[in-house]
Amino acid sequence: MRTDTKEGEAFSRPGAVSKASGSRSSDSAVRWHAGSLNNGLIFGLTYHLVTRLPRAGSYAIGHAGTWLAYHLMREGTRAVVGNLRVVRPDATERELKRLALLTYRSYGRDTIDFIRSLGLSRAEFEPMMAGLDSGVLAELLAQGRGVVIVGGHFGNWELAGVALRLMHGYPLTVIGKSEASPAVGAIRRRMRESLGIETIEIGRMLETALRIRSLLAANGIVAMLLDRHLGRDRIDVTFFGRPAGFLRTPAMIGYLSGAPLLPAFMIRQADNRFVAALGDPILVDSTKPTEDAVRAATQAFAAQLEDRIRANPQLWYQFYPYWRTAGATQDT
Repeated sequence: MRTDTKEGEAFSRPGAVSKASGSRSSDSAVRWHAGSLNNGLIFGLTYHLVTRLPRAGSYAIGHAGTWLAYHLMREGTRAVVGNLRVVRPDATERELKRLALLTYRSYGRDTIDFIRSLGLSRAEFEPMMAGLDSGVLAELLAQGRGVVIVGGHFGNWELAGVALRLMHGYPLTVIGKSEASPAVGAIRRRMRESLGIETIEIGRMLETALRIRSLLAANGIVAMLLDRHLGRDRIDVTFFGRPAGFLRTPAMIGYLSGAPLLPAFMIRQADNRFVAALGDPILVDSTKPTEDAVRAATQAFAAQLEDRIRANPQLWYQFYPYWRTAGATQDT
């Protein structure tokens, strides 16, 4: 464990990014979920229905509901189309709109399958998986430094945690920003806790850093999403040829602790089963200056995420103008 950097720096480094004027108001302006798909009423209703209906019935309702969302959430839909235009610059406007609708539908189905998975036994869950090779994770854990699983708002990241718990029994701690809706946050915490998945909401920097240090020292697994920065917790990378702010904390944790970063992606297949794809492990080079090492590691992850998104752009869930807000504070 490196001792030449303050623990709290894992979450906020002075000067890492200048504060945007009116950052809180600009943040509210870009949060796609406020008053839309991820508010307490809609998420709670979805949870209520999904836990009482068969999968096909939930899919049918989700199919209709996401069609309505695509047409009624006009700002969100324009944002998705704009983001996809960067990912697929050669696509026609008609193709981009089809992809945008598919993005809504994929998000709806991923939410349904995550909720449904919580009440399943291992035997019931296994048919949902088309592939899960955890050999790389086991090899990294054998080194005894813990593992930081890193992902993006891509695919069914919540279901990946379920798979690790049900199929392999790995303990898991999810770290992230609190939900904009307290009701949604409470539901998500209860759902994770039902499987023994711990949730740490980033609050007091030092306390959070010490908790993460303790988990990794015990050879635990922590998971974080990188493709939305959180205020000053930011490192700039190149993403689809454009500058973007990613979360700085995961690579900083790797720098301080020596824990490897392991990219992980839960990808829906055409038959609605899932493949848990693990990427190439990323080691944060502690012999380099802090900023250089953190940037290089985060850029390495950005490149892997970019490849996954190019292959399945409909699974990248950013319902706001992603690059337009590159200089503003975002929720993660």
